[in-house]
Amino acid sequence: MATKKTKIMYWVFTGLFAFVMLGSAVPNIMVDPMSVQGFREMGYPVYLIPFLGWAKLLGVVAILVPGFPRLKEWAYAGLFFDLLGAVYSIQAIGKPVVYWAPILLFVAVGVGSYVCYHALQRLATGNHKDPQPATGPVVSTL
Repeated sequence: MATKKTKIMYWVFTGLFAFVMLGSAVPNIMVDPMSVQGFREMGYPVYLIPFLGWAKLLGVVAILVPGFPRLKEWAYAGLFFDLLGAVYSIQAIGKPVVYWAPILLFVAVGVGSYVCYHALQRLATGNHKDPQPATGPVVSTL
């Protein structure tokens, strides 16, 4: 039963996270006027917009496609860096909290997806606990 509940939670969080990130990737790829205005306000070069858009799109694909655990880790990291970078940048130029705080909700959804992904990985491998660090001296076999 826990597996079914975890799978449902994973797909709800992952679907929402993918939807949000795709919703920001497509306008970036198209270099829409609102993205250009935002980047100019923050002092970032406009040529960076489509690069970030394509990176977000590839990240969304990576978290949705089954398998490729290492690629998923990198994709989650990149998407989190994008969101947290946006929060920091918007806050740094002095915009009120109402402009950047809602992005933290998207971070929370992403964290939900990431946590559920790892819970499913543990269930699939039969490892229901987090790995414990080795105790004692480390012996090299070289």
